[in-house]
Amino acid sequence: MSQRSTQLLVVGGGATGLGVAWDACLRGLDVVVLEQGDLAQGTSGRYHGLLHSGARYVLSDPPSASACALENVILRRVVPHAIEDTGGFFVCPPGDPGEFPDLWLDACRHQGVRAEEITPANALETEPLLSPQITRAFRVHDAALDSFDLLHALAAAISAAGGSVLLHHRLVRLTARPDGFLAAASESGDRLQYIHAQVVVNAGGSYAGKVAALAGSPLPLALGRGAMIAMATRLVNTVVNRCQPPSDGDIIVPIGTVAVLGTTDTPVDSPDDVRIEPWEVDLLLREAAALIPSIEDHRVLRAWAGVRPLYRPPEAPESETRNLPRTHALIDHATSGGPARLFTIIGGKLTTFRLMAEETVDLVAAQLGSSVPCRTADTPLSPPPPRYHRLPYRLEKLSASGAANRQGVICECELVTAEAIHSALDASPTTDLDDLRRDLRLGMGPCQAAFCAYRSAGLLGGREPGVDTNPGLLSFLEERWRGLRPLVWGHTLRQVELNRRVYQDLLALDDR
Repeated sequence: MSQRSTQLLVVGGGATGLGVAWDACLRGLDVVVLEQGDLAQGTSGRYHGLLHSGARYVLSDPPSASACALENVILRRVVPHAIEDTGGFFVCPPGDPGEFPDLWLDACRHQGVRAEEITPANALETEPLLSPQITRAFRVHDAALDSFDLLHALAAAISAAGGSVLLHHRLVRLTARPDGFLAAASESGDRLQYIHAQVVVNAGGSYAGKVAALAGSPLPLALGRGAMIAMATRLVNTVVNRCQPPSDGDIIVPIGTVAVLGTTDTPVDSPDDVRIEPWEVDLLLREAAALIPSIEDHRVLRAWAGVRPLYRPPEAPESETRNLPRTHALIDHATSGGPARLFTIIGGKLTTFRLMAEETVDLVAAQLGSSVPCRTADTPLSPPPPRYHRLPYRLEKLSASGAANRQGVICECELVTAEAIHSALDASPTTDLDDLRRDLRLGMGPCQAAFCAYRSAGLLGGREPGVDTNPGLLSFLEERWRGLRPLVWGHTLRQVELNRRVYQDLLALDDR
């Protein structure tokens, strides 16, 4: 057991929680962040990679549209290394509502969202795989945002400012006291860390309801599971949206080395419900074909799902999540009979994490008697020392390093070296292969860990002789398999069979 005290305890290490902690640190507050898993393990690491222009929500959710438009500009200024300025298109395939584009364009002008009409020929010149049947096209200020880079930069900035980010610390108790709260967090094994905090911010994302329940205060929370598909190559270099009311399967986002088809929206009861149903895969591919008719000629890489935490207004039906507002909600639990100095921030978009954090810390600072204003809109986040997904950078570094280092490549798809793995392990509180994946993109390339998983397990065994690495290897492979299982046809089926033979037939792992 260990104990510590802090002014502010933030529960949840996603973009919102880390944004709150970063803002608070810049205002001179003492901050501790508790995250039950690894960076980007939750919803922030399970999204389609879009930096919203705001255009998607100008009719269905105007406040979200305006917030996204403003934050889009700010984030390009403060975290440029995590953003690729792809630009975006909204296009109209035949058969889509004919009156919608004009209503949408007028709403963009009223909401301050940049949008201009271009000819379909201009759009096809930029993106040749687009359907030649599109009838109208518009250019917007979308971009691709790498949440892995963003979260690592936020965590580094918090540590540099004197805050603490405690990964793999699960909150198990939260008790209100006259002077604040006593939180108990479970570390490895049975070890508990007790934290005395004057104020608590619940930024638990899809787990926010469970966090609030620990303090005896319910939340009006809705959970919506969204499935996505990564194609093995970048089919487009521009974000492509369908110009219609927000619906399933209406966007394609180029992010890193892949293109992501997204997303579905299915109500679920549990934040752990990240299964992918076959119908979701069929729907995403079918809807993508309206934008890119040749989609079935291209290789599918994998599928995955994330769970959106949404604020459910009292009048909203409980049977659906697609039409719930995407605006964020900041809840002071004392106003509904809950503990004082407990705040929950839920909803919103990853694009608006900084704004959500600013509004939250304004309340926290008032509670703590601080009048220091927010500085995050004008304080750049320094890029993290590793550059996580940029293959050209890795290739250049590898080419200049000599033959010996080139022979130390563990993951050929993502050019991850043994040296990089050892460095990541030295800086990590765990030896979890899935944590290495998020840090280095290990196993995220076309072969989906056919070779690098067992090689990495071998490196771990060499660092800790006598330790059984099979459980961690199996867990890593099961996560890869979960995203491949609904896609086992064509080239993906051949890849799965190769992986099966490597791990079951050659390495004699069990059939899980």
